[in-house]
Amino acid sequence: MNAQLAAQNPEPMARSPQRALSAQALAPASVGNVGIGFDILGHSVAGAGDRARVRRIDEPVVRIAAIEGCVVDLPLDPAQNTAGMALMALRKALGLRHGFELVLHKGIALGSGMGGSASSCVAALVAANALLERPLPMESLYGFALEGEAVASGGRHGDNVGPMLLGGLVLATRDRLVRVPVPDAWHCALVHPHMVLETRKARAALAGAYQLGEFVAQSANLSLMLAGCWQGDAGLVREGLNDVLVEPRRAPLIPGFARVKQAAMDHRAMGASISGAGPSVFGWFEQRDEAKAAAAAMAAAFAEAGLDSDTLVSPIAGPSAALIDVERKA
Repeated sequence: MNAQLAAQNPEPMARSPQRALSAQALAPASVGNVGIGFDILGHSVAGAGDRARVRRIDEPVVRIAAIEGCVVDLPLDPAQNTAGMALMALRKALGLRHGFELVLHKGIALGSGMGGSASSCVAALVAANALLERPLPMESLYGFALEGEAVASGGRHGDNVGPMLLGGLVLATRDRLVRVPVPDAWHCALVHPHMVLETRKARAALAGAYQLGEFVAQSANLSLMLAGCWQGDAGLVREGLNDVLVEPRRAPLIPGFARVKQAAMDHRAMGASISGAGPSVFGWFEQRDEAKAAAAAMAAAFAEAGLDSDTLVSPIAGPSAALIDVERKA
């Protein structure tokens, strides 16, 4: 669905029989870019996420009451906060007379390459959507999520918010979300070293000249990988999941990256690369047991570089954001 059209002409869900007063939602972590799909490809990851509780208020404003969890030193000014800006965009587009009060619980560290800023704004939107008289389809929240994500990254790219909204592997252009099917057995190993790599710094590493041949090779690899996913052909994915454009320029920012990636490949990964802007590293596997063994080996490689790390093993067809609970008017 075209996100701009969705914001202008939303297709509402059925009217709720009782007005919701507050709602809480969880948005999962994600692997942005998936190596070869810079800014346009990502998949959700089970096992980590941000929660948002949103309360409907009479004042026509967005107010952030508190930020809790693993990160608390974030702006309370909604215009400077990804979740706050997303809710401001929702209010403006729909012409809402009421406002929202938001409490965020951060479960994803910022600068981790796991979609921490995107998770906050998607969780807030899904919770706020439940408070509308006519809630919108998930796809219709995409444009508002892009507005929020831009606060953190400086640009409107949907490789994190797209898969959080729809679940699984998603191709996310500026105006459209396309769910890409993958076999249920395929899993991701995601390893997050205990260091921070700011998205803006990681993007700065991409400045400089590029050769036309690099773009041709990257396009070919992306095409092979997407074809492999649609056909369930691991051989095509193995041939295509190779980032020749971005990874070589960002790898020096991540201590021990080469050994961590090799650990994944040594455990039969279809491919491995940097998750989002880094420093987390992911690998794709045909079976969960392979991903689980690889995650331990990848963490050991980070340890050799002097970094503790956390590991997640998730289906590539991971979960979407979802409501946890809704409080309704008696």
